[in-house]
Amino acid sequence: MVSQKSTPERQSVRVLKVGERVRHILSELLARQEVHDDVLTARSVSVTEVRMSPDLRNAAVYVKPLLGEEEAVVIKALRTNTAYFQREVAKRLGLKFAPKLTFRGDESFDEADRIERLLRDPKVARDLDADDA
Repeated sequence: MVSQKSTPERQSVRVLKVGERVRHILSELLARQEVHDDVLTARSVSVTEVRMSPDLRNAAVYVKPLLGEEEAVVIKALRTNTAYFQREVAKRLGLKFAPKLTFRGDESFDEADRIERLLRDPKVARDLDADDA
């Protein structure tokens, strides 16, 4: 039997797969309102990304409430219920160690919006048109 060595590429694929699996689990818990918290059941929350540490012991969970409303309140509620989420993720993942979850607001939408506004600026549009000529 040929043993497969753990290369950085293979490990990074595993880290990405586990992160995506954690994202699906958390999204499912929130969509089905399985967490008993009034703040979380009253709002739709998207889990946009989960970044796992290379040892799979820590997970940064990026979330965005629908329409971005009351993001601080939602993140506080998620952090209050971290133990429940970690328990459910551990149960459904079946890994040797349960990842420690850290909830954070996803600012990538704000950054994309900022870049879009910059590109629509008349000065930038003029420079872009000059490059085409």
